[in-house]
Amino acid sequence: MPRHGPAAAAPCPCRPPSRLSHIAPVQGTFNHGSCDGILYAGTRFQPTAGSTLAEQVALQDDGAAMKYFTDRPGAGRHYVAGAGFPAAPRGCAAIPQIPARLAALWSDCRS
Repeated sequence: MPRHGPAAAAPCPCRPPSRLSHIAPVQGTFNHGSCDGILYAGTRFQPTAGSTLAEQVALQDDGAAMKYFTDRPGAGRHYVAGAGFPAAPRGCAAIPQIPARLAALWSDCRS
């Protein structure tokens, strides 16, 4: 059974694979949960203090879409998918790497 938590204030140890280092989850978009022993997280990102103009411009593209991560026992955290921009009409239910049961609990990531 999946577990779910819309953790607006929870830390997100996730980073998308990119050149961006001054970023943080956008409040209200961070979802996390567990399904079949695998931890999942999804969020959008925003620039933080110290961000460069190049990072701010890049976030207009990179940060506009949800990013999804897994944390498997013994394998660590990994970026698994990004939601394209604009997002698919089915939200994260359209992301094959996110279990359907978890996407449903996350309201298909439509935050």
